Amino acid sequence: MRPTPFTSPAHLLRWLAVLTLSILLAACGGGGDSGGGSGGNSGNSGNSGNPSPISGGPTAQPIAFTAANTVPITVGPGAQNFVNIPNVTVTVCVPGTSTCQTINNIQLDTASYGLRLASDAAAQIIGALKINTSASGGQLAECTQFADGFVWGTVRTADVKIGGETASSVPIQVVGDLNASSVPATNCINGSNESTSADLGANGILGIGVSATDCGTACADAVLSNYYSCPSGTNCSLAGVPIANQVTNPVTKFAVDNNGVIVQLPPLQGPAPSVTGTLVFGIGTQSNNALTGVTAYKSDDTGTINGTYKGAAVATFFDTGSNGMFFTDSSLPLCRSTFTDFYCPSSTQSLSATVSGVNGATSGTVNFSVVNAQTLGANGSNFALPGLAGSYGGGPGLFDFGLPFFFGRHVYYAFASASATPYVGF
Repeated sequence: MRPTPFTSPAHLLRWLAVLTLSILLAACGGGGDSGGGSGGNSGNSGNSGNPSPISGGPTAQPIAFTAANTVPITVGPGAQNFVNIPNVTVTVCVPGTSTCQTINNIQLDTASYGLRLASDAAAQIIGALKINTSASGGQLAECTQFADGFVWGTVRTADVKIGGETASSVPIQVVGDLNASSVPATNCINGSNESTSADLGANGILGIGVSATDCGTACADAVLSNYYSCPSGTNCSLAGVPIANQVTNPVTKFAVDNNGVIVQLPPLQGPAPSVTGTLVFGIGTQSNNALTGVTAYKSDDTGTINGTYKGAAVATFFDTGSNGMFFTDSSLPLCRSTFTDFYCPSSTQSLSATVSGVNGATSGTVNFSVVNAQTLGANGSNFALPGLAGSYGGGPGLFDFGLPFFFGRHVYYAFASASATPYVGF
């Protein structure tokens, strides 16, 4: 799930597909095991209620989440019974104090940047977090646009603690804390206002993609900015915001282990109620995060690399914020009557795409499976679904390896900085 300006209109459409299947599955009954345990292998990596539709997939197991630079990832019912949503727990504090709130079911998103909290889920802490101000003195707010809608709310500063790591005094966004009447009528118009945890499908979004901030130099210019100055929370107008004051990927502000992350989920050959994996902070900074046995693909500053699918060039990215893999393939039938944004082949399809770094130095083949979405969703108590894929509807040109890609893999994201080139590795 990647917010603007790091995207195109076609790119945004995949979040609409995410919500479609998630809501339908929740209506089918929901429930299921939320996972847990003390090690990275504790999730259910088997089947529940359906025949195993995938064989021969990746088999890497996550490491235990016992070190200070690790935290568990749970794919389960989460906050709102959405499928294929990876969640972590985050503690948010008033800077430099012990006034804190621990919030679970924060969606882990490798294609956005920064922490965004649903105001209803963070009610215990947001009143104590001072709202940041613009250069003109108004309350600083942001409109972040996604496919089916947008999130609107203030920017505040907080200490962010994840596992044993702390990012001190980083800008975050609080979603839904401003009156709906304050939403800018000209630029913040993409779909509906996603102002609650029910709208988001999670209690917040933790963006840990390769960029350090959610907008960069573009938002320093008020004309191009996502940010607004709102005197007394109303009459909002576009505002340029220096990079240092923009919503920030908190991992980049850890004292150590701040140059990247590794997402690790267990192998999954069939639908399961839940699985538990591990998010590892840092690359090459500890004994548990070495870059070994991995091909690194140099990316642009949004985490996008080059790719080819069935002879067509596709801009390719790897996104835990998408609950399926999204790409265009007219040979794969879409589901009818339900899950209509998703593919429903009569049997499991074994497919592949080629990928290469933006500098052309490395290349490889990604094998993946596409499973009938109605088969995957037949049992409403399963929330971890391998092989889920759909069409983003924008024609060829984009390939989104969403959460099903991550089962059984260790996926590395190296952050862009003045001294480091971003890459995605697996």
